[in-house]
Amino acid sequence: MFKAMTLPSPAEALPGRDTAISITAKHAVNGHTIVEPFAAGCEKIILGMGCFWGAERKFWLLDGVYSTAVGYSAGITRNPSYQEVCSGMTGHNEVVLVVYQPELVTTERLLKVFWESHDPTQGMGQGNDRGTQYRSGIYYYTDQQKQQALSTQAEYQAALKRRGFPAITTEILPASPFYYAEEYHQQYLAKNPTGYCGLGGTGVTCP
Repeated sequence: MFKAMTLPSPAEALPGRDTAISITAKHAVNGHTIVEPFAAGCEKIILGMGCFWGAERKFWLLDGVYSTAVGYSAGITRNPSYQEVCSGMTGHNEVVLVVYQPELVTTERLLKVFWESHDPTQGMGQGNDRGTQYRSGIYYYTDQQKQQALSTQAEYQAALKRRGFPAITTEILPASPFYYAEEYHQQYLAKNPTGYCGLGGTGVTCP
């Protein structure tokens, strides 16, 4: 199947729809809500690092992470379906919404897991998963998150360079609308323990 390797323009993108995908609001692992409102004091960040099934599990396992959900963001199409995102004609990335309690887990800790759990130098893909929806991305909600993303990127780039890796291709952008993925994608690897996980890090530690 052909996989688009360039992002569509707004004129080329699929139009989508006004109706959001219907999902269950309860996290299949910890029982917390995956939709707003979240517990008082929680912060959010959106991370893209390849197929979102394995990426989500990396974060729900962390102490201090209140909730996680998978979805589509950083694109154009309104309320896209999985099939539309896979077509490459929505501009969206497969992402994880991470809701966390900053007094229990820092943004830097989340970003360390992010950098070390995938290869951020691969452009439009991750491992054997190729296409624009598998690109590496950090989508921030606060200026502090932006600065932490940029500083950890610089540190990890230096560490990767010492090991012979090319330049990081991760996009670091303000968070745009997050569209929840279909119900069967949510906490997929908890529901399907032997399911596919395409994540593979570089083996390089983030300082």
